[in-house]
Amino acid sequence: MPTLAGRRYLITGVLNDESIAWHAAAALQKEGAEIVLTSFGRAARITRKAAGLLPVRPDVLELDVTRDEGFAALADELDRRWGRLDGVLHSIAHAPPDALGRAFLTTPPDSALAGFRTSAYSLQQLSAALAPLLARCEHGGSVVGMTVDSARALPGYDWMGVYKTALEAVARYLACYLGPSAIRVNLVAAGPVESVSGRGVSTFDDIAEYYERWAPLGWDRTDPGRIVGAVLFLLSDLARWSTGQVLHADGGMHALAGGIGVPPAGTGRHEGGI
Repeated sequence: MPTLAGRRYLITGVLNDESIAWHAAAALQKEGAEIVLTSFGRAARITRKAAGLLPVRPDVLELDVTRDEGFAALADELDRRWGRLDGVLHSIAHAPPDALGRAFLTTPPDSALAGFRTSAYSLQQLSAALAPLLARCEHGGSVVGMTVDSARALPGYDWMGVYKTALEAVARYLACYLGPSAIRVNLVAAGPVESVSGRGVSTFDDIAEYYERWAPLGWDRTDPGRIVGAVLFLLSDLARWSTGQVLHADGGMHALAGGIGVPPAGTGRHEGGI
């Protein structure tokens, strides 16, 4: 079995110890890997607090994905610090409030476009900026992003669902263009997990209850660890020859026929279903 000891990873998207990114960071450290986190602005204070809860406190580097110059500065810092990078976890997504919660038909253009830049385009920017460092790895570098089962529309998830679909397309094109540099790009499609971002979706409870009722392997919205194994697999040499993939860590929900029927507010009805 390959080891992660001595490997070096960049982890984005750690806001608190509920997040999938935090649990992935903790698991990497327990396997002997060295990590750094990213954050920016007022959120950086919260990220540093979460970093202190990890087995080993990592540094938190500045990265605001809405500012182009931040990517080059991050790459320069990692080059100075490590000289190479074994992998990166992209766990960044944001949708303005008026792009969620059944507001799909009324979301203004500025909100829709802002969410696309943060949630999808940032994967291209981050991967391109870090590609020279990832290419220096002996066994090739790995980029892993976080998505959902975007084959179905999730009422209330709205434009974030569109961003995740775009993220998958971005990942496929990155896999195409970075593959010759021995850099693989894959995504993990996670089931619903209670987190800051999850609580921002008004229909989260309906979606999570559906997973907990029907997932063939069962589901627990309070357990981010159910997703971490897939992340570590894709970051390790076990996935060395896999790229452009979406690995589902959702208890098997994606394999079931039918769709999630979240009732419109106040109706108490589930439509569609299994």
